[in-house]
Amino acid sequence: MDQVAKIGACGIGENARTPERTLQRAMPTSSNLRSIVAMLLAVGFFSLMDAVMKTLGVSFAPMQVAAMRGLSALPLVCLYVLWRREAHLLLRVRWPLHLLRGVIGVLMLSLFAFAIRELPLAEAYTVFFVAPLLITVLSIPILKERVRLAHWVAIAVGMLGVIVAMRPNQETFFSIGALAVLAAASCYAVSAITGRVLSRTDSSVSLVFWTTTMMGVGAGVLALPHWVAIAPEHWALILALATTGFLGQLAITEAFRHGQASVVAPFEYTALAWGVGLDWALWRTVPDHYTLLGGAIIIASGLYLIRQEQGKVVSLPP
Repeated sequence: MDQVAKIGACGIGENARTPERTLQRAMPTSSNLRSIVAMLLAVGFFSLMDAVMKTLGVSFAPMQVAAMRGLSALPLVCLYVLWRREAHLLLRVRWPLHLLRGVIGVLMLSLFAFAIRELPLAEAYTVFFVAPLLITVLSIPILKERVRLAHWVAIAVGMLGVIVAMRPNQETFFSIGALAVLAAASCYAVSAITGRVLSRTDSSVSLVFWTTTMMGVGAGVLALPHWVAIAPEHWALILALATTGFLGQLAITEAFRHGQASVVAPFEYTALAWGVGLDWALWRTVPDHYTLLGGAIIIASGLYLIRQEQGKVVSLPP
C-alpha cells in the first residue's frame, strides 16, 4: 500500500488521523497532479465504456447492460487481485461502508436507468454534472478538506460550460426524470466520498473488487426478470466493456485515493470532450457551436485549476 493507506491502516481514532494530517500538510502538489492524471484516464476509459454500452443498448435493456459491465469485469478484477497477491486483504475491510457503497451504487444505476427513459441523454448528463459540486460540498464536513476559492471558481465555470454546451430546457429541471438524475448524482457523490474514506484503511484491490462485485450482482438481480440471452456477435463488445470498465475503476479509485477530492472531481467535466470525439468518430455526429463553446469553457476551467495547483501545498485543518 502507499503512504496514506499505510498510515490510515494504523487505526480509526484521533491518534490515527493525526499523522495522516501531518503528512497531508506537507504533501506536495504532485499528489494532486497525479490524481488529476488518474481522473483524466478514468474519464477516458469510462467514456469508451459508455460508447460500448450505447452500442449494446440497442439489443439489451439498460439495467442488463449495467449488470454485464460488472459481471464481465469481475474475472479481470480477480486476476488483478491474484497478481497483486492481495487476496488476503479482501475480507479485512470496513463492511458497513462497503455495503453502503454497494446499495448506493445499485440505487444510482436504477435511478439513472429510469432517468434516461424519461429524458434525452444530453439533458440527463447536464443535470448529472452537478456531482462534482456535490463532492466538493461533502468533502468539507466529511473529509475535513479546505476548499480554496480557486476550486470553487473552477467548478462554477465548469458547470457554466456544461449549461452552455447542453442548453437544457428549463422545464426539464423540474421533471420527474431530472429529479431522478439529481438523486443519482447525489448517490454518486456519496459513493465517491465514501470511497475516499475507505481508502484510508482499505486496500485499492478491496475497493475495486467489492465495487465491481456489488455492481454486477445488484444490477443483475434487478435485470433478471427481463434478461435477454446474449448472442455470439455481442461477446467482443462485452470484452471491450469489461476491459474499459475495469481500467476505469482502477484509475478512479487511485484518483480519489491520492488527491484532494475537491481538486480531482472537476476533471470529470472532460467527459464532454470525450463525448464529442466519440460521437463524431463512431456516429459522425457533429456538435454545434454551443457545444464547442461549452467544451472550451470546461477545458479552460480545468487548465486554470491545474495552474492554481502548481506550487501549492494541500492544506488541512490542524
